Amino acid sequence: MLRYMLSAVLAFSTVPAFANDSVAELGTGGLILSRSDAVAMQSEDLFISPEKVTVDYVFHNNTDKDVDAIVAFPMPDISGNPEEMPAIPENQSDNFLGFEVSIDGVAAKPQLEQKVFALGIDISADLKAQNVPFNPFGDAAMAALAKLPQAVADDWVNRGIIIEDTADDGSGMKSSYAPFWQLRSTYWWRSTFPANKDVHVAHRYKPSVGGTSSVSFFNEGQFQGAYAAYKTRYCMDDTFEKAVRKAAKDSPDGYPKYYESRIAYILTTGGNWAAGTIGKFKLTIDKGNPKALVSFCGDNVKKVGPTSFEMTADDFYPEHDIDILLLEPSDSSGGDAN
Repeated sequence: MLRYMLSAVLAFSTVPAFANDSVAELGTGGLILSRSDAVAMQSEDLFISPEKVTVDYVFHNNTDKDVDAIVAFPMPDISGNPEEMPAIPENQSDNFLGFEVSIDGVAAKPQLEQKVFALGIDISADLKAQNVPFNPFGDAAMAALAKLPQAVADDWVNRGIIIEDTADDGSGMKSSYAPFWQLRSTYWWRSTFPANKDVHVAHRYKPSVGGTSSVSFFNEGQFQGAYAAYKTRYCMDDTFEKAVRKAAKDSPDGYPKYYESRIAYILTTGGNWAAGTIGKFKLTIDKGNPKALVSFCGDNVKKVGPTSFEMTADDFYPEHDIDILLLEPSDSSGGDAN
């Protein structure tokens, strides 16, 4: 799941957010294994903040035989679209989340499998044939598209692989080709789980942090617009909502001086291990800024520090994913709350 992609202008804007100043977060999760009745997830210690996601696992082979398996970390799909910008921490790299993994304390070198699709059709071979890099947000891909033979470019436009994009570069309107394909990336490695033993696996990456330039669900002194969807997704409580109202009341223009940051973590894949549960689950969410507001769904959540919140559970069934809403103060007068 997590680095900000918001520009300074977007971050300090105090007017209501519109569609064109929104940055979408990418849902990212943990490790997956084809359904196994032999290897159990004994524990998971998950830490999420706007700057990083770290996960420490203990896996246990419950059988008397070693288990050789492929473990995978699916990266979020990213789709090229000049009108929609997702939050990508390292948008010029194939490893755009800065993913790292270690096994029993030793750094591993996972393999990266990538495929690209347009209209649901695998077009990886087409891009390779024209030496076009797969990352739709990389400068290298744009440079390669500019060199396409006209016949190939026309064919790719017709097939929904690229689109023609017209924009003013300061010297007048100019047309260029932009990626419209979807990139699917998965890191994977072979791992042995010794009979009746534990294996410690740790991984970390930078989350995709989406957001808007202001509070999109509060306008003209009341909660409206996407409020109902936000309340369900982020479990906003009375304390959180009172803080938003107070910020609006304290603001000369009546708008709460916050901007949104959103983080999504896919937790349900934890059910792929033996028993479908996590033996001991610990979730820590750190909002980073003490003056930020935070809201997310969880049972028996406790505040354990100035910026951190913790939830623990035994035999935890990961039935729902984790969605985190942060309201960051857009000036120095942001108040303290959740």
